[in-house]
Amino acid sequence: MDLLPLRAAAGRGTIDGIEAPRLVASGFTLLQRCPSLVRALAGRRAAVLLPTSPQFLVALAASDGRGAVLVNPLAAPAEVAAQLEDAQVGAVFTTAALQGRLPSHLPRVLLDDAPVSATFDVPGGDPQRVDLGTHFGLDLEGDADAAGRDEEAAIVYTSAMAGTALGAVLTHRNLIANARQTVQAAELAPQDHVLAVLPFSHLFGLTVSMVAPLMVGARITTMARFNPLAAADAIANDGVTMLVGVPAVFAALLAAITRRGGVPSRSLRLCICGGAPLSRALQDQWFAATGVELRQGYGLTEASPVALFNDAQHANVRGALGRAFPGVRVSIRDPESGAALPDGAEGEICVAGDTVFRGYVGEVGAPGSLRPVPPELRAHSAGLRTRDGWLYSGDRGIRDPDGTVRFTGLYKAMWTRNGFNIYPAELERVVAQLPGVSRVRAYAIPEPTRENDIGLQIIASRPLTEADVRAWSEPRLAQYKQPTRIDVAQA
Repeated sequence: MDLLPLRAAAGRGTIDGIEAPRLVASGFTLLQRCPSLVRALAGRRAAVLLPTSPQFLVALAASDGRGAVLVNPLAAPAEVAAQLEDAQVGAVFTTAALQGRLPSHLPRVLLDDAPVSATFDVPGGDPQRVDLGTHFGLDLEGDADAAGRDEEAAIVYTSAMAGTALGAVLTHRNLIANARQTVQAAELAPQDHVLAVLPFSHLFGLTVSMVAPLMVGARITTMARFNPLAAADAIANDGVTMLVGVPAVFAALLAAITRRGGVPSRSLRLCICGGAPLSRALQDQWFAATGVELRQGYGLTEASPVALFNDAQHANVRGALGRAFPGVRVSIRDPESGAALPDGAEGEICVAGDTVFRGYVGEVGAPGSLRPVPPELRAHSAGLRTRDGWLYSGDRGIRDPDGTVRFTGLYKAMWTRNGFNIYPAELERVVAQLPGVSRVRAYAIPEPTRENDIGLQIIASRPLTEADVRAWSEPRLAQYKQPTRIDVAQA
């Protein structure tokens, strides 16, 4: 059981009432019964463009343990195309509603009816329906303590330091280690019921709200699109015990709970927040409304992702990132010399352990291969750097004597919006390509419910309108990267 999907299935948990072994068996059956798919994937990677749903686990299994590119459903068509080309993708697991975001030439597998059936479609050919309902048996025998294969499990595109999209390659060992650590830190048990509102295409959603709960046999209920009122109802009425989100999720949910007059739930025990800095005020307000601590964590894609967490075994420290995850080493180091700094000194948050990735697409070889990244190559990359086994995050922090780490700022130029990283350099580079744009500056507009909004200041060499800029940016930038305010001045 060294593959991530098998480890998720072994706990025999459920997603939306469907048993995980059935979902994984359906994915393996798809490969067995669709030779055309196998040929499309020969020497190439698979990709997953799906909402938060049970079908996501089917797709992970059907990627054949070779690595699947996890594509954000909010990504713009141009971003999707660039990622798929960069990762050498041969076929995409998706739905009928999302396939319009794909390049027209790519084969796709429509999983709308999985685990009952799937449809393999090659543009210009006849669609092939594949029966998944009578699937092959799934043997879950094996060593439950196995660490996982050092082969690709997932590729997630991140903008790292410079706003340039890079595909971080995570192994089965990386992700299984982080899921195990989550089980321990969150004290997950079979009786838990997780409300999954984050995209599974994001490692925080994948590892913490899907893989870890399934490994212990817990129940998962998904929300393909987050609705705060529906989430409040689920917490109040459906026995939800655990909720994982970003600050924007909890801010919206808090407003819904307040309108309801509170949440009369005795089941909710654990609320985990990550993806962006969490304000002490939101933590205080959440506890006042629910009686449950909002526990902050910290991570990054290149660390699979969680590295720090206010774990369930200790009192919650509001305003802090928490302590190192079990089995993860965290150090505050000088960004120039690499020297470890004493408690109380500000430096770069660095991570080491089994969860640290091996490199980015283009650094790790062809699809299905994996090798360590030469230091000289990483040193000239736009991605995060490693030194002496430590992954340098680009984030500033201070460690207290008890091991608690506090976030103090950034070394990289970015901000967050709804839990997603926004890099002004990326926005400026895309908008600067619009004919007539002489100069462009992207800036953050503080917005408490979404963390930040986006503003653009543009100097134009010809008449340009706000509508012109939006028409240019919408197909080229993800929804969460779209500007809120656009000011255009004539040169």
